[in-house]
Amino acid sequence: MSFIIEKEELLPLLNSSDIRICDCRFQLGSPDAGYNEYKKDHISGAVYFDLEKDLSGQVQEHGGRHPLPDLETLKVKLESNGITNDTVLIAYDGGEGSFASRFVWLLSYLGHQKVFVLNGGFRAWRDAGYPIDSNLTKYVPTEYHIDLNESVFASFQTVKDYTMNRPDDIVLMDSRESKRYEGIEEPIDKKAGHIPGAVNKVWTNVLENGYFKKKEDLQSNFTGIGKDKEIIVYCGSGVTASPNYIALKEAGFIDVKIYIGSFSDWISYEDNPIE
Repeated sequence: MSFIIEKEELLPLLNSSDIRICDCRFQLGSPDAGYNEYKKDHISGAVYFDLEKDLSGQVQEHGGRHPLPDLETLKVKLESNGITNDTVLIAYDGGEGSFASRFVWLLSYLGHQKVFVLNGGFRAWRDAGYPIDSNLTKYVPTEYHIDLNESVFASFQTVKDYTMNRPDDIVLMDSRESKRYEGIEEPIDKKAGHIPGAVNKVWTNVLENGYFKKKEDLQSNFTGIGKDKEIIVYCGSGVTASPNYIALKEAGFIDVKIYIGSFSDWISYEDNPIE
């Protein structure tokens, strides 16, 4: 199953009651900017999900800078926006790909079967002249049932075990830019470097002008990694790992997980080694 939907595919579905469009625009360092953009204009009928208020939990000693949200709170948010387990969810961001992809991964973790990222994001939709407005649509509340899909989730302990044993059937993938992976610079986290044994596949390489690349290009991006491997993807805080998760699935990899705490969680344990 593909996680990507094109704007031309979404357009004729816009008024369907089975569809819910989810605006995930956000700016790191300016937490109100995404919601302000949403209030100004958005795809018609869209509801807003905030990276830090809805798609992440409270930062604590461990868990990283964008830990998992409280799932019961997220369940209430879904229900208040008229979302059921059968609703087709379409997530978009400004065109960065990372925030909408976080939504897609998170809903996949909840067990949702039909969730997609809008290729090109809001920018592509707006530039095509497709319907946008500033209406804050209200939906009839529903019931939502969580059925966790643990196959897409990698725990801290799983990653810890990998670093100690280095099994051949697992690939640990760092999605950050090369200078952060190599420890040359670290603008955000307190330590520089990467989790031992990780390979570097920069998340921006799966996108071009806000669009996910074609399947054959994504497959080329991951050349050398066997599709029979278990892939554990991480980044700095579990956000920009998400486009790599989607790209790997689009490229035909089956067993793909995200270490949601990522590097910021890893370094919160003083004794953990870094390369």
